[in-house]
Amino acid sequence: MTYKISVIIAVLLIMTSCQNRLKEATQNQSLYTSSIGVQAYSFRNYFPKDAIGTLDKIQAMGITSIEGDGGKIPPEEYKKLCHARGINIPSTSCTFDQLEKEPMAVVKKAKALGADYVMVAWIPHKESGSFSLEEAQYAIEVFNKSGKILADQGITFCYHFHGYEFQPHEDGTLLDYIVNQTDPRYVSFEMDIFWIHFGGGDPVKLLKKYPNRWKLIHLKDMKKGTTKDLTGQTDVENSVPLGTGEIDIKEILITGKEIGIAHYFIEDESSVVMNQVPESIRFLQSLKL
Repeated sequence: MTYKISVIIAVLLIMTSCQNRLKEATQNQSLYTSSIGVQAYSFRNYFPKDAIGTLDKIQAMGITSIEGDGGKIPPEEYKKLCHARGINIPSTSCTFDQLEKEPMAVVKKAKALGADYVMVAWIPHKESGSFSLEEAQYAIEVFNKSGKILADQGITFCYHFHGYEFQPHEDGTLLDYIVNQTDPRYVSFEMDIFWIHFGGGDPVKLLKKYPNRWKLIHLKDMKKGTTKDLTGQTDVENSVPLGTGEIDIKEILITGKEIGIAHYFIEDESSVVMNQVPESIRFLQSLKL
């Protein structure tokens, strides 16, 4: 009997030791394992003055993917410049007007860049802070129609919510209405966690609510105490390095990993982007499971 008890104790000790080692190994695993991506808009004050030099600085930061085109640089040339620096272009952007009126031109540019995704970040609306049901309905019509054209050409269209869509509607918001009224075959979404938070939404809850619709994420933190509203606009200096603001970046990344987000892009709208983006990268690399 004593021998059996000793064996049982030994087995339990071994199991406990294995569990502790597994826990330690898990805790040492990096949370952020995606490529380091950035939204080109972050460098809007630099590209027009020195596109080559700006790409060199982006490369030096360890960034390997970028969302957006090269402005006045032809797409084919911009792609070559990026690829020469080990930077891919998985996603680009267009305006609502371009998507509506020239969807095939949007496709042509995306293919020239090598992008699989195209996003629109703003639905035109008449009054700031008063996005209407009628404006949402018109956008839905355009998204479904043009989204199909892009999908037929192998491009995924994503609408990037900007916070003003949180106008109440029925038992939810106009954001919910847009998600539910767009065809998932042709319309997906990009979450900008800053603007979702700014409009009063919860990024984690929305990722979980519509897990099959979100494909891309803009990583951006918000200065603590920032006043929020439904305009989709705020001082650019309210954009702060990841991990220093009031948004729970870690929980968003955990949820994003669970639902299979395809690409993440750091976006920094501040006037000190060259200092803040490296700080955001260091924060991402420091996160552990």
